[in-house]
Amino acid sequence: MKHEIFKNLFVLELANNHWGDLKRGKKIVREFAKVVKENKVKAAIKLQFRDVDNFIHKDFKDKGKGEELTELPKRLRYIQKTQKTKLTYDGFKELIDYIKKYDCIPMATAFDEKSVDWCVSMGLEVIKVASSDINDWFLLQKIASTNLPVIISTGGANDKQIDDVVKFFTNRNIPLAVNHCVSKYPSEDHELELDQIDYLKSKYPDLVIGLSTHEYHDWASSMFISYAKGARTWERHIDIPYPKGHEQKEVSKYCSLPSEVDVWFKAFNKAQIMCGNHIDKRRIIDEKEAKYLFALYRGLYLKEDVKKGSPITLDNVYAAIPYQQELSQVSSREFFDGKFKANKNLKKDSPLTTFDLE
Repeated sequence: MKHEIFKNLFVLELANNHWGDLKRGKKIVREFAKVVKENKVKAAIKLQFRDVDNFIHKDFKDKGKGEELTELPKRLRYIQKTQKTKLTYDGFKELIDYIKKYDCIPMATAFDEKSVDWCVSMGLEVIKVASSDINDWFLLQKIASTNLPVIISTGGANDKQIDDVVKFFTNRNIPLAVNHCVSKYPSEDHELELDQIDYLKSKYPDLVIGLSTHEYHDWASSMFISYAKGARTWERHIDIPYPKGHEQKEVSKYCSLPSEVDVWFKAFNKAQIMCGNHIDKRRIIDEKEAKYLFALYRGLYLKEDVKKGSPITLDNVYAAIPYQQELSQVSSREFFDGKFKANKNLKKDSPLTTFDLE
């Protein structure tokens, strides 16, 4: 089911880059909302909802606490960063309302069942399922109960895992978009595998296919390619620089700055112009193009004198430029061998016109 909300939707993944600081979160919203407005695109700014107090097992909450995140094993780093970037329900609600204020679509990835309830109570229009949760049936059952449109990312998933989640939502008539995603943060250009967009479109022709991407060398090329391949929703992580002394120190490579997202949006607008909008029907040929081609057509001329009543065949005509349409000359595109006869005597090398035929 292709829901209108998915069409040409940009998802700007703010994630936890607010670091639990509403002032910083709002600044990110303002800076990216400005770029959205300038480029006249449809964009959601997405948060990550977690009921942190219950999301992390109690025995692991203090492990690695107080240590540098970069020095921790990946599992503990995720746990500690989740706690350090914690927002309450009220904090999330304040950010959601702020996103609405700046004319963007508020959106969230729900990482647990309580967070799904938050999505509903805050009036969100669409829920994101992260690649890590594509077969988390505890969570998916809860999300399905909302009947809200869903976008899933497919990083690291095999065919069966994707098929299972697609069937799960489509069998319940829940609008679904499927994002090709490579869960490498950041991704190198040779890791993007954009042909997977074609693969997903061929497998799920009734669904909107998108691209969740994390490359960092170029913000235009993947847009041109993905749009031409038929992707119609896109996602990137976003961030802004950190003040001196902040724990994060610098923007992660897989996150895009406002100036980089501006390039991304402009590439989209250019891709739309270049690709046109006739994917399901033949394009309309305008007058300028038609006139150009008329100048290249060949008209028919007589190889020899032809007497009245004689058939006009390939033996007594030849094709040459110019095609004299103003004389109603017959072109090489219209001639049918032996179908017509001359209605008067015709001279060698004269143009064959519709007035000469019976």
